[in-house]
Amino acid sequence: MELIDRAAGFDERIAVADRSGTFSYAQLLTGSARAAARLLAGSADLTGERVAFMVEPSFDYVRIQWGIWRAGGVAVPLCLTHPAPELEYVLDTVRPSIAITSDRYADLLGPLARSREIEMLAVEDVDAEPVILPKVDPRRPAMILFTSGTTGRPKGVVITNANIEAQIASLVEAWEWSAEDRILLTLPLHHIHGIVNVIACALWSGARCDMLPGFDAAEVVDRLSNGGLTLYMAVPTIYHRLIGDLDTASAEDRARFREGVSALRLMVSGSAALPVPVLERWRELSGHTLLERYGMTEIGMGLSNPYRGDRVPGSVGMPLPQVEVRLVGDDGESAAEGVPGEIQVRGPTVFVEYWERPEETAEAFTDDGWFRTGDTAVVEDGRYRILGRTSVDILKTGGEKVSALEIEELLLSHPAVSEVAVVGVDDPEWGQRVVAMVVVPTPMESDELRDWLKTRLAPHKVPKEIHFADSLPRNPMGKTIKPEVVEMVSSPR
Repeated sequence: MELIDRAAGFDERIAVADRSGTFSYAQLLTGSARAAARLLAGSADLTGERVAFMVEPSFDYVRIQWGIWRAGGVAVPLCLTHPAPELEYVLDTVRPSIAITSDRYADLLGPLARSREIEMLAVEDVDAEPVILPKVDPRRPAMILFTSGTTGRPKGVVITNANIEAQIASLVEAWEWSAEDRILLTLPLHHIHGIVNVIACALWSGARCDMLPGFDAAEVVDRLSNGGLTLYMAVPTIYHRLIGDLDTASAEDRARFREGVSALRLMVSGSAALPVPVLERWRELSGHTLLERYGMTEIGMGLSNPYRGDRVPGSVGMPLPQVEVRLVGDDGESAAEGVPGEIQVRGPTVFVEYWERPEETAEAFTDDGWFRTGDTAVVEDGRYRILGRTSVDILKTGGEKVSALEIEELLLSHPAVSEVAVVGVDDPEWGQRVVAMVVVPTPMESDELRDWLKTRLAPHKVPKEIHFADSLPRNPMGKTIKPEVVEMVSSPR
């Protein structure tokens, strides 16, 4: 893999910093070679065997991931916050031959692996004297990542070595990575966002990746305030929480934060739609206009606002290098500018298949090789604006199509609303009735919010019901799990 081959050119530069110290590229190459030797255990090549691992963000995480790749295996990173049933689903789906765990997850993962006769290894035991490593064809699978599960049961997405390299090269070019960069990682590492956009792009470039074991708003604000970083990438939920921390900070601490982040050249938001109020408040606090982009597990990143140039709020920009994008309407024809259509993507960044789901793989691609994302967007002035997930965010009520994201964005601009999810609930009269679930710090009446919306939205877009909750169900990447919201707001009619 070119990612690993390039590391030799950076030698003693710092590659990774974590709670235990700093580690050079040379140490990463040596450590991953020793990990690969242990995984091979005398064989010449893992030849696509799956290796699951449950390791907190750290040098060990990268060492083991690279070791799996160098041994010819397929890396299956496990979500650190999943309960046993979710982990069982992944293990039963991919059937790994080996599972690796840190001490803190051994009591959870160990019994699950042993009951399936999966070889269990502790992180510290993934180490052996180096051996001759196999030459791995770029077309071979490198990772299986699972879809977010916001619309249905997660699917295993098979990503090749070549896919990873294409995804990295596209982002390095678009966002102008260099060896002088230093990025802070606070994202989970079972998802393309943290694995590729942050760690892999940094290590491809000879840059430094500082890793925190998890997200803590006060700690992240402090790290950003201290300076020394050049990039930061997060999901909208994280930016929302950082804003909450800063809003309660003293004027002196906010000034220190603004000075610290002034050294950053780029701050990125992705993995979920970025509400315009969050973008605007972050700009007020930090001086940065967040770069919003669009991607998914199956394609890596597909669209991005420009690194140099205007970033339009509510837009995800234009296609990235090496990525072809088109919009297709309900009639199967290309959608004209201003007309909604499904985003379809083609190029070397796009995944190969869903693990052992040939029918769903076939359905996901057109005859001429375009991947059907299932997301609806519209092109305005040459830029893409996401309207939502076709299956959950494009609602059909009374014969009209409604974008749930449009209503959510407007509700978030109300000063009393901190979180919101808009869903469609089956209804015999309307087909779907539009329903909102909101989180408000101070109690208020639903009619008050509906009256406010009526002065700003077409009548068919105004939610028929507004429910209040203490929090919204979210996955580890901060995406709202809308099927759970539907269950929460549904009741016999």
